[in-house]
Amino acid sequence: MNTWVAGARPRTLPAAIAPVLIGTSLVNSDGREINWVNALLALGVGLLLQIAVNYSNDYSDGIRGTDEARVGPVRLVASGLKSATSVKNAAILSYLFAAICGLFLSIRTSPFLILVGALAIIAGWTYTGGKKPYGYQGFGEVSVFIFFGLVATMGSYFAQSQEISWKAFLLAIPMGAFSCTILGLNNLRDRPEDELAGKKTLAVRLGDAKARILLILFLLLAFSTAVGASVVTPWALIVLATAPLYYLLIKGITGGAIGARLIPLLGKAGELQLLTALLITLALMIAKV
Repeated sequence: MNTWVAGARPRTLPAAIAPVLIGTSLVNSDGREINWVNALLALGVGLLLQIAVNYSNDYSDGIRGTDEARVGPVRLVASGLKSATSVKNAAILSYLFAAICGLFLSIRTSPFLILVGALAIIAGWTYTGGKKPYGYQGFGEVSVFIFFGLVATMGSYFAQSQEISWKAFLLAIPMGAFSCTILGLNNLRDRPEDELAGKKTLAVRLGDAKARILLILFLLLAFSTAVGASVVTPWALIVLATAPLYYLLIKGITGGAIGARLIPLLGKAGELQLLTALLITLALMIAKV
């Protein structure tokens, strides 16, 4: 069981939790009652999709041989810890459970969410799966910004309010930027191996120096839009307290760390995303009071 937990990459799960926190707290800040059942269903969809994507990437990269010389999280297929079939089945089951949560959520809210969920599942599988995976062409950051930023945050808000709000859109931007940062760090870490394997991630296409600049831009976007949430409530300026953590991350990125030395930065980026979401949640709760 511990092997399966490691393969699910639990350190990536804050990226699924943070948008739901923000979307739910915004509902409360707007003067509506939080629908806890819908909030939990939205959280279930987010977590299960994240786990499903991790398993499906493990499977697809493993059978292609892309993961044979990786550093970082355990690769179930490439390491031989689990068979390709069992990892594929784990991914399918995770997508299935996410779909079931999404179906219940759509029944309670809007059939429109069925379409959104289907697109999210297709995007998750074809990131590294299928004949022409878009993750191998450098479009991974675009996908995570949309689905783990905009859709996750705005979807959590919509699931409880049945409305689309500019406030939810604004608060979704830092979540998407953080998700891009995490993926970008992951791809920067794996850039030499990906280049040899023909996996043309954005880090491979840009090269080391430009990929690091892009990561800094993602972090600046996350910080500026999180501070910009002060137009929703002035209490959001509390996120200014996280500035030193951004500095440390940017210092680590510009310091030239490569390979396994980038792993601590990945953890810090995930922690900073969750901390930012918690601070914005706190700000929205204070504003409600």
